[in-house]
Amino acid sequence: MKPTNQSKLLAGLLPSLMVAVLPLAVQSQSTVQQRPNIIWISTEDFSPHLGCYGDKLAQTPTLDKLASQGVRFTNAYTTAAICAPCRAGIITGMYQTSIGCMHMRTTSYRRSVENPVEFTAVPPHYVKAFTEYLRVAGYYCTNNNKTDYQFAKDPVPASIWDDCSRTAHYKNRPDKNQPFFSVFNHVGTHESQNWNIGNVKTDPKNVKIPPYYPDTEIVRRNIAKSYDNTARLDSVVADLLAELDREGLAENTIVFFWGDHGDGLPRAKRWLYDSGLQIPLIIRWPGKIKPGTVNDQMVSSIDFGPTVLSMAGVKVPSHMQGRPFLGNQTAEPRQYVFGARDRVDESYDMIRSVRSKENLYIRNFYPNEPFNIWVPYLNKMPIMQEMLRLDAEGKLNPDQKKWMAETRPAEELYDVKADPFQLNNLAENQKYKKILSEMRLLQDDWALTTNDLGRMNEPEMIEQMWPGGKQPVTDKPYFIVNAPEDRGSKNYQTGGTFSAPMTLAFYCPTHGASIVYTTEPGNKPAWKLYSGALRLPAGTSNIRIKAVRYGYKDSDEISGTFEISN
Repeated sequence: MKPTNQSKLLAGLLPSLMVAVLPLAVQSQSTVQQRPNIIWISTEDFSPHLGCYGDKLAQTPTLDKLASQGVRFTNAYTTAAICAPCRAGIITGMYQTSIGCMHMRTTSYRRSVENPVEFTAVPPHYVKAFTEYLRVAGYYCTNNNKTDYQFAKDPVPASIWDDCSRTAHYKNRPDKNQPFFSVFNHVGTHESQNWNIGNVKTDPKNVKIPPYYPDTEIVRRNIAKSYDNTARLDSVVADLLAELDREGLAENTIVFFWGDHGDGLPRAKRWLYDSGLQIPLIIRWPGKIKPGTVNDQMVSSIDFGPTVLSMAGVKVPSHMQGRPFLGNQTAEPRQYVFGARDRVDESYDMIRSVRSKENLYIRNFYPNEPFNIWVPYLNKMPIMQEMLRLDAEGKLNPDQKKWMAETRPAEELYDVKADPFQLNNLAENQKYKKILSEMRLLQDDWALTTNDLGRMNEPEMIEQMWPGGKQPVTDKPYFIVNAPEDRGSKNYQTGGTFSAPMTLAFYCPTHGASIVYTTEPGNKPAWKLYSGALRLPAGTSNIRIKAVRYGYKDSDEISGTFEISN
């Protein structure tokens, strides 16, 4: 079959994909082929309730086996106890509080008023999804399919993923030798899957009740339902791993399994206790990690992206706040991890936390507010309705009443080893005065060094991001021709006839913009991330480009037809 002009163009462009506009060294094709494949299996609203973490009720043979084949982390924590702020941090390697993504969700801002306001956060211009660096390095990057990044509605900027859809899969990559990074997000453990407790397979009599819940039939059935969801999760992971084996890729593929924050139950999700921030993290890296390893170092969810870059041999950008904990750029282990809670749906809040291996410090910036702020979505949970009923009837014991109280302590301090449920606040205990002071200073220093935007009124932040309430628009990109007929002296060219050798570059005036391009027709082309000048082959090349900036509206699309003669 005679090659088409498009196939010639793509063949001619392949070497140029290794040339980086982002801060990355040029990579050879042989280096790209040697890179490991990487899969993320993430699940929602999930604390470490797995057999390998000591939970004897959990039916998780697949995940237990995965842990026996790799490393299980016992001190992994997210930066937020709710999905969108946390996921904004994961995809960028930055604290959500540093990039204006801390409120849950940006699309929920003032949604209860007559004329609701929606916005997308605008991170600093240098902030990129870590997958952009992987794509420049030659990786095929897919996401199936949750995003929730706060700085874009779906579809997210085309620079982030090769494919972000319900059908996204590493098997769809056009070159089967191309390394891949693929994310599979499981939604079956989300809190909404715990609302219906009418049909429960796990025996409610066997569940353990945390002391902050009353021991009632509704509570037991609600917790049992979460174990049912966990068993289904395990079967989903089994299918994904079996598929990897069938494709003959298991030995050269790193597998991550993690939860995006704690259980989707009251006093877990949304709260900065271990029940809300601690997650399972299991990593299998054949030939690199000793099977059955247990690691107790402190890990933050913003470390995931930088760690993937490190494992893939891609330079971690210096602005990222996450630290690689595996790979050739492994950093010094953390002593502390930090968490934040801000607006939750319609209700404002501001809580910050600092966690070491021994202690948890929490600062409540609204101490006069009720502990249980109004969150209608949370109130659909059977446990929550049970708690509200028993509170109204005056039937909660002191431990259960603490998180239904009308006010909060300004500071909380817990000995997490002696008090794993964080019920005994030591902030007023003089024996812990030194620890309290140290943790308080750590929180102050973190807020300053990371530029915690939670201290800014949200309307003021939005005005800076969307002046006058209008979304900024990414400028149109343009072509820059380097050919005997023109050495880049003319802007906004939309094609022409040129002699070889000829290269074509793209440029966008918007600060922090990325550019994507395609040679495909139609409304849903496969956009490639621009990373350096293209060397066009002889013949006709039809190229479409657009520019994207996180939080901005995409630029208009520009098309050009270039005739190249030998």
